[in-house]
Amino acid sequence: MAGNLFLAWLVHLYTASGAVIAFFALLLIEQAKFQDAFWLMALAVLIDASDGTFARMVRVKELIPWFDGDRLEDIVDYLNYVLVPSLLLIRADLLPQQDASWLAAAPLAASAYGFCQKEAKTSDHFFLGFPSYWNIVAFYLYVMQTPRWLNAFLILILSVLVFVPIRYLYPSRSPILRGLTNSLGILWGITILIMIYQLPDPSAFLVFASFLFPAYYLTLSLWLEARRGPADITK
Repeated sequence: MAGNLFLAWLVHLYTASGAVIAFFALLLIEQAKFQDAFWLMALAVLIDASDGTFARMVRVKELIPWFDGDRLEDIVDYLNYVLVPSLLLIRADLLPQQDASWLAAAPLAASAYGFCQKEAKTSDHFFLGFPSYWNIVAFYLYVMQTPRWLNAFLILILSVLVFVPIRYLYPSRSPILRGLTNSLGILWGITILIMIYQLPDPSAFLVFASFLFPAYYLTLSLWLEARRGPADITK
């Protein structure tokens, strides 16, 4: 029993390590070491993708029912998926300089609302409103070096979409095509890691090929949303 309890706390510590990773990512961004920061951001995603599996394996909620692992995860996710990429948008000079501060703050405010919704993750395993994928947004804006005005427009549109109650797929718990989605997600993740390794000049082919998975994810999410009947929407 003591051994199982130790493992349960170890899983929580594993989740909490994401906060430490976010701290060091912020330091690297301040030093303009963007490639190193992206490595840490990728590590944070790996931890986030695996800690839930470990938690279920050791039955964390049964062994430590008084400790809210979901709240811990939300704190860590907000740091890694919102705060860190928002700072990167400014320090990597990806936004119009005169408006950079408030534009980078828009995801902070929008996602603060998003994380605090009781159904930020719905009971049938969807994200409600645009998920806080700001780390992915920041990475692509950095890699693509798109015009600052276009970046600003995209940031504002996605911030607004946080408040629009469209459901987006929770990939690892998808009710449909879970195997295909996870397999494509793994391939996409490997592609992203190669692109980080190739920074500051990643392969143009890999960059454009990597858009296939986000396009698949968005299409599947919108298709599943469109399939919902009026009764489902009003529940």
